[in-house]
Amino acid sequence: MCSTGSTHSAMLQRLPLCSRLWGVPWSSGAKMHPRFTRAVSQAKFPVTRSPGKSFAHRSELRHAKRIVVKLGSAVVTRGDECGLALGRLASIVEQVAMLQNQGREMLIVTSGAVAFGKQRLRHEILLSQSVRQALHSGQNQLKEMSVPVLEARACAAAGQSGLMALYEAMFTQYSTCTAQILVTNLDFHDEQKRRNLSSTLLELLRMNIVPIINTNDAVVPPPVPNSDLQGVNVISIKDNDSLAARLAVEMKADLLIALSDVQGLYDSPPGTDDAKLIDIFYPGDQQSITFGSKSRVGIGGMEAKVKAALWALQGGTSVVIANGTDPKVTGHVITDIVDGKKVGTFFSEVKPAGPTVEQQAEMARQGGRTLASLLPEQVSEIFTFKSSGNGKGRLSQPLLKRLSLSSAKLNSLAIGLRQISSSSRDSVGRVLRRTRVANNLELEQITVPIGVLLVIFESRPDCLPQVSALAIASGNALLLKGGKEAANTNHILHQLTQEALSIHGVRDAVQLVSTREEVEDLCRLDKMIDLIIPRGSSQLVRDIQRAAKGIPVLGHSEGICHVYIDVDASIDKAINIIRDSKCDYPAACNAMETLLVHRDLLRTPLFDQIIDMLRVEKVKIHAGPKFASYLTFSPSEVKSLRTEYGDLECCMEVVDGMQEAVDHIHKYGSAHTDVIVTENEETAEQFLQQLDSACVFWNASSRFSDGYRFGLGAEVGISTARIHARGPVGLEGLLTTKWVLRGDGQTVADFSEQGSMKYLHENIPIAQKLFSSPSYSASS
Repeated sequence: MCSTGSTHSAMLQRLPLCSRLWGVPWSSGAKMHPRFTRAVSQAKFPVTRSPGKSFAHRSELRHAKRIVVKLGSAVVTRGDECGLALGRLASIVEQVAMLQNQGREMLIVTSGAVAFGKQRLRHEILLSQSVRQALHSGQNQLKEMSVPVLEARACAAAGQSGLMALYEAMFTQYSTCTAQILVTNLDFHDEQKRRNLSSTLLELLRMNIVPIINTNDAVVPPPVPNSDLQGVNVISIKDNDSLAARLAVEMKADLLIALSDVQGLYDSPPGTDDAKLIDIFYPGDQQSITFGSKSRVGIGGMEAKVKAALWALQGGTSVVIANGTDPKVTGHVITDIVDGKKVGTFFSEVKPAGPTVEQQAEMARQGGRTLASLLPEQVSEIFTFKSSGNGKGRLSQPLLKRLSLSSAKLNSLAIGLRQISSSSRDSVGRVLRRTRVANNLELEQITVPIGVLLVIFESRPDCLPQVSALAIASGNALLLKGGKEAANTNHILHQLTQEALSIHGVRDAVQLVSTREEVEDLCRLDKMIDLIIPRGSSQLVRDIQRAAKGIPVLGHSEGICHVYIDVDASIDKAINIIRDSKCDYPAACNAMETLLVHRDLLRTPLFDQIIDMLRVEKVKIHAGPKFASYLTFSPSEVKSLRTEYGDLECCMEVVDGMQEAVDHIHKYGSAHTDVIVTENEETAEQFLQQLDSACVFWNASSRFSDGYRFGLGAEVGISTARIHARGPVGLEGLLTTKWVLRGDGQTVADFSEQGSMKYLHENIPIAQKLFSSPSYSASS
């Protein structure tokens, strides 16, 4: 036997073969094997589609019960086309077994027999040639051996048994049994054979066995081009694509996953400059597709896959074409598809009324570029229209009720918009630095928008007008994804925003994502989105930070804010600051979560008043370890000193002084907002200088950490990052810079030592003069 066959044989010897049947024949009164009796809850996979209709949205794929997985030749075979990609195949088997053990019914349509057989036959031929030459010429005179062209049917005949044995050995590791079925086109054209095939497959599925189906390539005739009959009931079996489609429809499968060597369906051949992956493909869109050549192996191609997919879709089976060869995704591509994640191309008969999120991102980018070029007067006109639109004057009472925003709230929003408008003049294109790098070369650093912002927010409808105003003022394009709880409010406020933008033709610059896009899918659009800003709970922020793929995230995951009461603190100031920091809005990210008290204040009137005030305000105290050691009967001891309660609860801990307070905050804080209360100016200044948080306050409530209170008009969030914006992020935090060099076309860059010295001698005085001048505007 060839070496590869020996490897497979040894592998099979190490793996126990699963028995084909257990116990007595199947009948209503027969006892079933315990593995057959595992509970398959129908509620886990509820039928969410009408009979004969495919799923309309990706999110519904998680309800798929019967799934066909088609493995193309490029997925199963190695790059040299001789032998199988064992690691890739093992990963796929693991995913199929996992879904099978969840209670789903899995079927596999596989290629690979030809490649497996080719490997075996080549080895046998080379071995045979070497033996003959050794007999006739002696081992020292072996001629160079060549392998003849191998006929595909012979390769299939030689490879089928080994391929099936390999599948069986792999699935056995997951206590999953398999069965092989070989079919030809004639098996589907004969009514009796079709019924027998369906009956066999149903029986195997009922016994929790994974059928592994392949065309019988040892006897199959050559494919006849364009031989498909018209109608939903018939498709010619030319390759495994058409086989998988026919089988999926015959078995009334919920989902067909076709794995190939490309990410999915592109609007032009993959690899070309303008090729874009199509997320969702609808019947009728094929006229806009340019197909390329087929893969390196197999007899199909993308055009064949699309035809088969559309045929299956028409028969009521949902289809996804995805990459099964990419090592970055192969280990979870099938499970990701079933989970409804945006993987590959999803075929759907239900076309959404509006644009896709990718189209919205592109529209927003184009609109944002136009927005950034508007004159300050034009931007002010947009704000004037927008602020009057958000005021109560233009909205009827029924509409106000639908908005779930009070008139007072709308008026405060309008005031905030006017503040942003007045502070945003000349924000884009402002010259920060100007340097003459040579006699006829002048370099400027100017402010520019970041690009396309994605803001994901929960049920806070006032967020939409605030964020959109900051985006407009900074010239940024904006994608908004709001919580479903405020969908109607968000829709109306977005309409008002687009009305304001329309007066200067930049309506598309702000887009509201209303499709069924999962947040995780949005975070993968790294080529379309430049910055993600989450507005919501710490859990939302953490989830987005984990999901973001190559896109910066501006925000903070926790708001563990501290207030330190120094030994020299004023009683009145301490009481007022603690009350406002904790009790004004306990759920806010800038609310106090830990109260640090100087040790010498214990058992003093100040300490007693603090405790009394917290008791009156119904604040639950959790004692830190040191504080608990001072008490005979202490409150509940804190479980963690790094806790964001978000409620009328806080941790109280004792420290020996300012330095220990700083060390405690650095260890357990989140670098959000921290406060010192003291009348000692020297102590306060040391605290402000040493503490490394985004906001550090002296004798002020932590609730002042807010864009509106900072005079920014509004904020997109509070950042604890150390790069770019930090603290409450307003207009300035949504700008970056670019360098502009104006020359005469005559001066060249001289990087030699002599040229550098000449540059330093001639231009440093000029640069110093420019830097010492007053701030420049774009028109200066």
